[in-house]
Amino acid sequence: MATPLYAIRAAKNIAAQVLAVLAAVFGIFWLVWIIWTTLRMGVSSLNLALFTEMTPPPGAEGGGMLNAFFGSALMSMLGILLGAPIGVLAGTYLAEYSSKSWLGETVRFVNDILLSAPSIVLGLFVYTMVVAQMGHFSALAGGIALAFIVLPVVVRTTDEMLRLVPSQMREAALSLGVPQWKVTMQVLYRSALPGIVTGILLGLARISGETAPLLFSALNNQYWTTDVLSPMANVPVVIFQYAMSPFENWHSLAWAGAFVLTLFVLLTSLVARAIVSRNKMTHD
Repeated sequence: MATPLYAIRAAKNIAAQVLAVLAAVFGIFWLVWIIWTTLRMGVSSLNLALFTEMTPPPGAEGGGMLNAFFGSALMSMLGILLGAPIGVLAGTYLAEYSSKSWLGETVRFVNDILLSAPSIVLGLFVYTMVVAQMGHFSALAGGIALAFIVLPVVVRTTDEMLRLVPSQMREAALSLGVPQWKVTMQVLYRSALPGIVTGILLGLARISGETAPLLFSALNNQYWTTDVLSPMANVPVVIFQYAMSPFENWHSLAWAGAFVLTLFVLLTSLVARAIVSRNKMTHD
């Protein structure tokens, strides 16, 4: 009786492994194809003008994406500066002060919803609450939209990293008469800092390629501007508009911008992974 049952279980196990491998190969195939196409088309379109000249008008030859790179960097930094501190504080509350209260569970539930919410919905929300009230698009609205994307990532990461800190560290500090806020600032944050920084970097990598929120908040600008209260160029929207255009020069710029953006996201993810790996080696 045992032998046929074992054979059936072994067959099911092999079938499950084969299906899992096929699913992984299927996903990796398309990922490699996308990366290879972006690499092949993007590298051929790279030149110095891409980083030194402004976005060209329709039908013009040459041009670059200097103003778009600046706009993306500025709005991404605004998103991090607005979203990361609130996310760290909220994650700290969930890990250290909520103590499984109904409010803490509610905040976690809402944060999970925000984490999985489509970015275009967040863009529409910012359009209604900020752009419509101001009467025009702006880089500030774009930064606020990106902050809503960063916020749940940082909240979840901070919460998880602080929960991983051994409780003995809290108890030892509290037994010495150290106030709770000092334990959090000087003990817990120091131990969880690599994980928190990793969460912020992952949030940065995510917002750097978001297009939908910026379409409803910052829109675009063909010219150079540093005014955060006016529309501002950004790489994702420029790529979207140029890829949909009939001009071959714009297509080349779109591929070059996509390559630079992909490279930035890859490097940011590698830095985040390196921070996590270094922290693990230090604890080991």
